[in-house]
Amino acid sequence: MNVQEFAELAAGHALHALSPEDERAFQAALAEHPDWAVIVDADVATAAHLGDAVDAVAPPLALRGQLLSRISGGTGTDGLVEPFPPDDEPRRAAEPLPVDDEPRRAAEPPPSTEAVQTVARRNWTRGLLALAASFVLLIALGTTAVVIGDRLREPASITALNQIEDAEDSQAATAEVAGGGTATAHWSESLGKVVLVTDGVSKPESGKTYELWFVRGDTPVAAGVFSPDRDGQATALLEEQMQPGDVIAVTVEDRGGSKTGQPTTDPIVTIATA
Repeated sequence: MNVQEFAELAAGHALHALSPEDERAFQAALAEHPDWAVIVDADVATAAHLGDAVDAVAPPLALRGQLLSRISGGTGTDGLVEPFPPDDEPRRAAEPLPVDDEPRRAAEPPPSTEAVQTVARRNWTRGLLALAASFVLLIALGTTAVVIGDRLREPASITALNQIEDAEDSQAATAEVAGGGTATAHWSESLGKVVLVTDGVSKPESGKTYELWFVRGDTPVAAGVFSPDRDGQATALLEEQMQPGDVIAVTVEDRGGSKTGQPTTDPIVTIATA
C-alpha cells in the first residue's frame, strides 16, 4: 500500500465509514508505517473542527405535510397520543388519571404549524449539516493527504536544506565554479549536515559526473555524486557527517564516482566551512 492509498483509508477512518475489511487494511498499514500516523492525526483534527464551518440551511416547506402525515399516523382514533401501549390495559384501569387532568388531556391541541416547522427545520438542518460536513471533510482530508504525501516524497536534500536553514547555527558560503556558475554550501555543525546548491553550472561531459568531497586536512572523504539540470541547478546533500573545519570540494569524475575513493581531477570549486 502506498501513501496515497493509505491517506484515502485514513479519511474514511476519520469519518467512521470504513468497512471491516478496509479498517483491517488501514490498521495493518499503520502498524507497518508508524510515520504515517501524522496523516491520521491531521484527518481526525480536521473532522473535529468541521461542524463550525457549515452554515444552517432552512428546510423546504414540503416537509411540513410529510411530518404532519407521520404525526397523524402515530396517534389514536381520537387524534390524541395514546398514554399507554395496547397491552397495558390492566395497568391503565388500575391507574386512572387524576380527575383534574382529564379535561386538560381532552382539550390538548394538536401540534401547531409553527411547532411542526420548527422540528422539521431542526432535523433538516442537522441532516444537511452532516452531509455538508462529510463533503467538506473529504475535500479537506484529500488536500491534507496530498500535502502530506508530497512532504513524505520530498527529496532528502530539500528536507536537509530546510532543517539547516532552521538551525540556530546555520551558515552558508558561495563560491565561483570553474567553467561558470556558482555553488553555495549550506551547513549546520550541530546537525552535521551540508547541502550544496548550484546555479548556472554546466552539465558534465558524457560519461562524467560531479563528485562531492569533504577535505579534512590532506584527506578527502567521498560524499556522493550529483548532476545539475539543464538550467545548471542542483541541490545535493553530502552523504557523510560533516566535522568542524571541513572544506567542501567538487571534482569531475567518471560516472558513478571515483573508483579509487580518491579525487582524480583538481576541484572545480572549494568552500571552507571554518
